[in-house]
Amino acid sequence: QVQLVESGGGLVQAGGSLRLSCAASGRSFSSYTMGWFRQAPGKEREFVATIVWTGGRTYYADFVKGRFTISRDNAKNTVYLQMNSLGPEGTAGYYCAGGYPGMITVRDRNRYDYWGPGNQGTVSP
Repeated sequence: QVQLVESGGGLVQAGGSLRLSCAASGRSFSSYTMGWFRQAPGKEREFVATIVWTGGRTYYADFVKGRFTISRDNAKNTVYLQMNSLGPEGTAGYYCAGGYPGMITVRDRNRYDYWGPGNQGTVSP
């Protein structure tokens, strides 16, 4: 069992940056693949980025376009999402997730077993 709590959201102007953190408690954190998803009002929750347990392989949504970086610190049981050059479309609730999705299904939110409560990020025009 793993418990996840996000932090670091807030309000930023377009073009600015946010750094999200996800603190995990429980056992075997380092063995999980950890991902970030986001959900804008009236839209489905969508994949943003994932990092596998080794920390060496990462996956990103196409819309990221090199602006975001996911990383993890297994010693601190924490995964991060650095988001740069944000636009108003980045306004969403950001959710941390953990699980064992396969390589082909890392972008599928249904493949993740554990979720944080979410943290709001707002980008003003």
